[in-house]
Order: sequence, then structure tokens, then C-alpha cells
Amino acid sequence: MLITKTHFDIPSALDANGRPIRIFVIAPTIAGYPNAKFPGVVVFSEIYQVTGPVERFAGQIASQGYVVACPSCYHEFEGPEAIPYDTEGTDRGNKYKIEKTVAAFDEDATLSIDLLCSLKNCNGRIAATGMCLGGHLAFRAAFDPRVKASFCWFATDIHSATLGKGKNDDTLVRVKNGDLNGKGELVMVFGKQDTHVPRAGRDLIRATLDEAKIPTSFLEVQAQHAFIRDESSKGRWDAALTRSLFMFMMEVFDRTIARDLGEPVGVAAEPEHIC
Repeated sequence: MLITKTHFDIPSALDANGRPIRIFVIAPTIAGYPNAKFPGVVVFSEIYQVTGPVERFAGQIASQGYVVACPSCYHEFEGPEAIPYDTEGTDRGNKYKIEKTVAAFDEDATLSIDLLCSLKNCNGRIAATGMCLGGHLAFRAAFDPRVKASFCWFATDIHSATLGKGKNDDTLVRVKNGDLNGKGELVMVFGKQDTHVPRAGRDLIRATLDEAKIPTSFLEVQAQHAFIRDESSKGRWDAALTRSLFMFMMEVFDRTIARDLGEPVGVAAEPEHIC
């Protein structure tokens, strides 16, 4: 499908400077069908805001028949422009990541979901995805009952609970408290050579989700951090692996939000032990 791109500047109640958050929207368009409605996906970016790789990733999702919202997550500190993939940009993005409150990150997610649900070309069925910092934010978006699935690419800081000002990140605590129970499906993808989320951290995330009985697919692949980034990846981009996992993500979204199966009823029967 062909796609269009626009943006909305949405007021933020938690921005002390009074700045709005800019949310880019990339949407499919079908000639002759002006009233078509599509499911929505929030794409959360890395620490560099909505860069070329993030926009291209979002565009690929939109072209599959989804309205995509990409929030610029650092509106409290600067404009919506992409932050460069260089040393200064990396330092700036990492600095903002721990100066912004967790509540403000959550507000960005809520505003993005609200926006999608308000658009005439969105049917209100929502999923989330994101990479690096965005993977963590996509995970937290799953606490919103409107989000039916979250596909998290190498989500950082979940295992260490170090996201946000004061390092009061409660992501895994909320999972243990049951805040994900009865909500959407999760997919966690990590590279086994990812130095940002070591094996012990991955094991902690997996065990916490398993103990809470959250419907989760947990994938560990032969890759490094940021392996889906097709620009300035520092030699880590794996296009073939990215393509394969992208199709897996689309299967999850097609199953959970592209089709309306109604609310789940009862508990799935235990599988039979047969060959």
C-alpha cells in the first residue's frame, strides 16, 4: 500500500516547559476508499527520536495496512528533530533518558494511543513496538488495556530498573503485581551478543514474565544490539535477520489487531502430550 506522512502537536500536561509532543503519523492510503479504517501501531524510537531508520521501519508497518504513530520522546528538552547518531547525540539521548520521568514517558504513550483512537482512519485496535529505549516503552505500553500486543526489540533498562529520573522504573514490579494480567500479548527479542542487556538481565525478564503467566514469546537471536538499524549501526545491522523477525512481528499484529476475535473467554486447555 502507498503511505502518507503527517504530524500532530499534542499538549502535554507533564511538560513543565509547556511544550507539546510531536507525534508523526504514517498511514496507508488506498485510492477510491477514502473511508477505509485500519488498526493502529505506536512505534517508539531509540534515544535519537524519530530518525530515518525509525521512520523507514514505521513506513514498512504502515504499508502493511496499519496507521502508525511515532512520538518524539524528548519534547521536554528540545524540538522534535532527530538526534544525530554520533557521540554527542548519543550522550544527549542517554542524558535525557534519565532526566525524563517514567510518568512522562507513560504520558507520551497514552497521548499516542489517544491520537490513534481519535483518527477517522483508525479502528481503535492498537499494538506497540519499539527498539532499544523504545522497546522498553512498548513493553510499558502493554499496561494500557487498549494495546493488544507489544513487540519489543532489544528493550533496554527493564532488567536494571534504571529508566527515568530518580531511577524509579517499576516495569517488572508492575508485572509481579499483576498489572499485565488479562491484557495483551508480548514478544521480546534480544541479541545474544547484546552488551546492553546481558544474559542475567534477559533471564530475569523471562522469569518474571513466566512467573506472572503473561502470554509471551521470548526470542534470543545471534545478533548484537541495534541489529535492525539500517543506518549508523556500527557494523551491527543484519538485514536478513531483521526481515525474518519483521514478518514474525506482522504475524503477531495481523493476528491480534488486524482481526477482531472478540475478548478471550476462559482459559486455554493444557496441550496434550502426544507425538
